[in-house]
Amino acid sequence: MRPAMRHLGLDPGLTVTGWGIVDADRGRLSHVANGRITPDPKLETSERLNVLRDGVLTVIRRFKPELVAIEEVFVARNPGTALKLGMARGVVMAAAAAEGLAVAEYAARVVKKAVVGVGGAEKSQVQAMVRRLLPGVEIAGDDEGDALAVAICHAHSADIERRRAGVGA
Repeated sequence: MRPAMRHLGLDPGLTVTGWGIVDADRGRLSHVANGRITPDPKLETSERLNVLRDGVLTVIRRFKPELVAIEEVFVARNPGTALKLGMARGVVMAAAAAEGLAVAEYAARVVKKAVVGVGGAEKSQVQAMVRRLLPGVEIAGDDEGDALAVAICHAHSADIERRRAGVGA
């Protein structure tokens, strides 16, 4: 019998980076932890990115996930916003890679479909399903909820892949 797999979901942003961790064991999910990394907005961009990197490394070293997932970048209307999001994504991905972890990426529609069953679900529907799938979870903001949704999506995808490969059945 295989042990539970620990999944870290990340919702990166330069202002707030949400993170959420779930364990998946034969299709059953359990909440481990979630939180936010919030660099001081008065810091220079490079310093804020460093805070994000250190925060992600702290989460990884404390909770020891085997798998990491992040939502694919969306198309931002503001080029400056898109650039800042790209920088935050790069830093959190590099932090995971520095710890020897591969990072899977999922489109927002895929995450919504995995959690709610509908790719066009509203954010409120996603948050409600995260709470239903992880009873008792406390979510301080959308960033944490989105990160948990990404972790849940990755757990479902990894479980499907293991079953296809005949591993841990």
